[in-house]
Amino acid sequence: MARKTDTRSSYYGEPRKFDPTFRGPVHNRSCTDVVCCVIFIAFIIGYIALGTVAWIHGDPRKVVYPTDSRGQFCGQQNTPNANKAKLFYFNMLKCANPAVLINLQCPTTQLCVSKCPDSFSTLLDAWDTNKWEYYKQFCKPGFEISSKINILFSIAVSLSFHFQTVLEVIRDEDCPSMIVPSRPFLQRCFPDFITRNGTLTVANQTIFKDGDNNKRSVNDLKDAAKGIASLLNANEVGIKIFEDYANSWDWILIGLVITMVVSLIFILLLRYTAGVLLWLIIFSVITVIGFGIWHCYWEFSNLTRKPGANVTISDIGFQTDFSLYLQLSQTWLVFMISLSVIEAVIVIILIFLRRRLRIAIALMKEGSKAISYVMSTLFYPIITFLLLAICIAYWAVTAVFLASSGNAVYKVTPADDKCMYANLTCSPKTFSETNITKVCPGAQCMFAFYGGETVYHRYILVLHLCNLFMFLWLVNFTIALGQCTLAGAFASYYWALKKPNDIPMCPLYSSFSRAIRYHTGSLAFGSLILAVVQMIRVVLEYLDTKLKGSENACARFLLCCLACCFWCLENFIRFMNRNAYIMIAIYGKSFCTSSKDAFFLLMRNIIRVAVLDKVTDFLLFLGKLLISGSVGVLAFFIFTRKIPVIQEEVPSLNYYWVPLVTVIFGSYMIAHGFFNVYAMCVDTLFLCFCEDLERNDGSSFRPYYMSPGLHKILRKGEEGSKSCAAS
Repeated sequence: MARKTDTRSSYYGEPRKFDPTFRGPVHNRSCTDVVCCVIFIAFIIGYIALGTVAWIHGDPRKVVYPTDSRGQFCGQQNTPNANKAKLFYFNMLKCANPAVLINLQCPTTQLCVSKCPDSFSTLLDAWDTNKWEYYKQFCKPGFEISSKINILFSIAVSLSFHFQTVLEVIRDEDCPSMIVPSRPFLQRCFPDFITRNGTLTVANQTIFKDGDNNKRSVNDLKDAAKGIASLLNANEVGIKIFEDYANSWDWILIGLVITMVVSLIFILLLRYTAGVLLWLIIFSVITVIGFGIWHCYWEFSNLTRKPGANVTISDIGFQTDFSLYLQLSQTWLVFMISLSVIEAVIVIILIFLRRRLRIAIALMKEGSKAISYVMSTLFYPIITFLLLAICIAYWAVTAVFLASSGNAVYKVTPADDKCMYANLTCSPKTFSETNITKVCPGAQCMFAFYGGETVYHRYILVLHLCNLFMFLWLVNFTIALGQCTLAGAFASYYWALKKPNDIPMCPLYSSFSRAIRYHTGSLAFGSLILAVVQMIRVVLEYLDTKLKGSENACARFLLCCLACCFWCLENFIRFMNRNAYIMIAIYGKSFCTSSKDAFFLLMRNIIRVAVLDKVTDFLLFLGKLLISGSVGVLAFFIFTRKIPVIQEEVPSLNYYWVPLVTVIFGSYMIAHGFFNVYAMCVDTLFLCFCEDLERNDGSSFRPYYMSPGLHKILRKGEEGSKSCAAS
């Protein structure tokens, strides 16, 4: 057995030797991975240049304001369209789908108006009745009734000539052939679809007349503007959700503050009651999930006896009132099965890991001591959050400016599909002088999109990819900086022989300074590798969405396999980077050397790694689950107004699940932030413990830096694991 151990140790490098001068993180160090540091700084300068170029060429107004067929913004102040904030489409029936509408590429004239139409009417009806004064506001600016219409009243004309003149106006798109009751959505006028008793209507009508005076069904509008009805419903839901946030933001904030306090108290209690508290967490999670299973079964059994409760979820479709789903027996059956599976998985994991839990609990207790001596580490996630917020904000602003870059591009829009000049670029100023109007009567030069033919515009997609890549690199660098900083602080605690007297002053600040001053290149190197893999995954996800409708099963299977492989690769790189940053924080070596040392150290202690790697993560996950779940239950009783003491103070909400989901998600993220510090502490202490066993033997000349209790439990766990492996 000893021979095998020696062979394995030599294969994965020689164990650390005793060094009487070693006292934790090395202070006398030099800059590492300087080349990568220079490249990283150059890329940051280039990223700033990219943002500057995007800011120069971009115009956020193109995103904020709709644009009419002449390339003018609707609703922009100090322009003729200042009071015309809505975009009106002359012939909605020409629009194929909502994506075309929103992208401003519908082949019909678009006009800025002050308000959307509120009634059905056609151009023929408007001319023959007193509706013209109302109707003409939807015609092109400058169009006068005398230009093509008064001639009808000055001389005796036949009805056929009247209709011919109407066709000329419609062909030239001086006025819309018809208007339909509409309401604004995304500052654009869309038909006011309303479903009544399962029947789709517009202004309580199912039939209307088009520009040719033919009767058409409202379903034709639905087909032309496919999906608009659901988008309008989503708009209503969005407004109600905004109202709920406005009315309950203070209660949401109280819930998040409670989570922060509970998480802080939880970590402090772990130092003194780690064993009791962690076992309490385990049994509490099992009990809560068991209660949830019983409650779901009780609701299911009651609803099965009620008429109408046996309707399936697919039958009622998507409903904005989520309480309707709670009235279905199938909903509670799904909940019950899901909770039962989760309960079974947790119990099975605990059965197999029952011997290893004591080891993980001991190490977590040691981590609680480290955090209590270096309390500033609990507040470092705030710095990480601020840096990530800056990265996200810069990426989003740059993306918006890139998307709004370019000048207005105009395309030939013919009256029919037979025109040979369709979709060719044109100029509105010289369009009337070209031969296109003669070859294609009724063709117009209309605004299509923003773009250009310069080198900048041709490579706009490449710039978007560069923006995304730099965003991923900076985000990973920010996370790496936090991990290296925390690792250095906790390593200072571990390698202090007499705790807390030998712990250096301001260990967190010292570790942060060393990471920035000496190891920016190493952190950038590790972040670069991870960013490249993530970028490849983004490309694979994009290709997967493009191939979803494809019948090539082989290509989709290959793409799925590649996505799975790169997902595994990304998680492995995350794990190795995390341990490499710990070694960088301690020894100050380059990224590659630190990665190799961390990998060899883990492989020389593979039994301990197998014992502690996922057990501590599992326990921390249960802690996060318990905290966020407990706060979520409290929020549920508050927002459903089931607590009599504060029932009057709680606002009435449209959807109580809106603040409830926000509190649960926010609570989990806050607990995740605190426990991430804890996880980094445990990982750092574990690597330090492995090195401590290699460097020292526990004698008076070479004493262990770990606590006696931790050493006893870890050595006992190692012997138990070896005996199990031998048997």
